[in-house]
Amino acid sequence: MDEEKAHRDIRRMLDAGFTTFDCADIYTGVEELLGRFVALNRDSFRSGELPRPEIHTKYVPDLEVLPQLKRSYTQAVIERSLQRLRVDALDLVQFHWWDFDVPGYVEAAGHLVEARKAGKIRHIGVTNFDAPHLREILEAGVPIVCNQIQYSVLDQRPREAMAALAEEYGFGLLCYGAVAGGFLTERYLGRPAPESPLENRSLTKYALIIDEFGGWVLFQELLEALHGVGRRNGVGIAEAAIRYVLRKPGVAGVIVGARHGGHVDRLRRIGRFELSKKDLEEIDSVIARASGPTGPVFGLEREREGRHGSIMKYDLNRIDQSENS
Repeated sequence: MDEEKAHRDIRRMLDAGFTTFDCADIYTGVEELLGRFVALNRDSFRSGELPRPEIHTKYVPDLEVLPQLKRSYTQAVIERSLQRLRVDALDLVQFHWWDFDVPGYVEAAGHLVEARKAGKIRHIGVTNFDAPHLREILEAGVPIVCNQIQYSVLDQRPREAMAALAEEYGFGLLCYGAVAGGFLTERYLGRPAPESPLENRSLTKYALIIDEFGGWVLFQELLEALHGVGRRNGVGIAEAAIRYVLRKPGVAGVIVGARHGGHVDRLRRIGRFELSKKDLEEIDSVIARASGPTGPVFGLEREREGRHGSIMKYDLNRIDQSENS
């Protein structure tokens, strides 16, 4: 992509009040892009011309590393993120663990506590943890502030056990998938199901979620309901779907994949309306007929031989193994 244009889009988002950006150690090039933006705009942050962006990143150890993961590996990933983002401390690091059958996730979370005490991390979160395994980390005393999970009108898996745990411990849910990679937009309303192969892995992922939900016919009913709700509120399908998630218990925020600054005006509308009782009833009447997805948060995605797990990439960190000694 054109990096100068990306920087202009980031400035436009900051000017509009969107000051938090979500990235990851395994998102190729994204930490570096944000880091260069930070470096180029330090004077604007100091003067108050621009608000300093809060940047959330992740710590996603490679699957093959989990059985022998050591403190030095965690330290190497954190140091690399600091260098890429060109900051003295990471605002938030969200920790992911691919396989709960492999022990060590509580200890690895403890490595992040050490980094926090050393001033290299301000806050610790997790991503894609289910309630029982997150409880282990919380009971070990790790100060978790959030869990980034998939939560949408199509995926209600977090609404019981995870929402209850969030209330018990006071952490927030940061929700991705609220627009299902773009499926929850007018583009797909009244259209036949797209044929494979789809444009990207994100669409492939959410097409599988639509299958779990009940298939394309029921999905079209959901789009119709959201379209009606949106028209009454002067917004689109995506904005209605995002607002639905934002009102759920425990939800602290929704992560939207805004690819450019042109999305800003539509996104600002989300804070300007509330869903009425009638709106909610129309959406919930469709959701009530859904067949899934079921099970724990990220449960289907952890089945590496299954349809959901087989599209995952498990080795994107590529830290030199000599650093894990």
